Amino acid sequence: MKTAILVDGGFYRRRAQKIFGDISAQDRAIELANYCKRHLNSHGENNNELYRIFYYDCPPTAKRIFHPFLQKQVDLSKSDLYVWMNQFLNELKKKRKFALRLGKLAEEQAHYTIRPEIVKKLCAGKLAFSNLTETDFCIEIDQKGVDMKIGLDIASLAYKQQVEQIILISGDSDFVSAAKLARREGIDFILDPLGAPIKPDLFEHIDGLRTCDRAYTQNAATNTHNS
Repeated sequence: MKTAILVDGGFYRRRAQKIFGDISAQDRAIELANYCKRHLNSHGENNNELYRIFYYDCPPTAKRIFHPFLQKQVDLSKSDLYVWMNQFLNELKKKRKFALRLGKLAEEQAHYTIRPEIVKKLCAGKLAFSNLTETDFCIEIDQKGVDMKIGLDIASLAYKQQVEQIILISGDSDFVSAAKLARREGIDFILDPLGAPIKPDLFEHIDGLRTCDRAYTQNAATNTHNS
């Protein structure tokens, strides 16, 4: 079965970092490539042929943004994340069967904000504003064009009958319309949310749910038990 694997890059990076921690850009690229290949030989499916791995993300921004805590402009091009992200994308470009689909960051709306967990502490009176530190802030930049590129590629793969199976690594529900179209064209559509919970009504729009590393599913089970 000829298979295309589509990776929501921002989602993958967040989940992998949470489960496996910070590693080098080269090692993360190798980790992703190996993980995708596990899908070709999982659940007794040993005859799958990889068509291509499509990776969707945005290059980092070099914009200068005002930091409300530091009270100064921060040059993002000098940040560790900027360097790491460029290295990571360059590593993926070298991988066989990888195709990068890059959108853009909404730089105009980029801003620093207090982390959600810190806001909860402030509202609960467990933390005073005077005790805030630089690490209590994070930058928020939305992606533009990534979801659209995923949807267009799913439609193209389905209409041109280039593959028989599409595996989407994502935790987003914005793919539903594209998944419906692919299934109508006879495509076997598999969702891999990397152990993250999905809405129950999504099951009617996919042909299967699969995660190929127990580290993701065990973490999700632990979080559910603890909550």
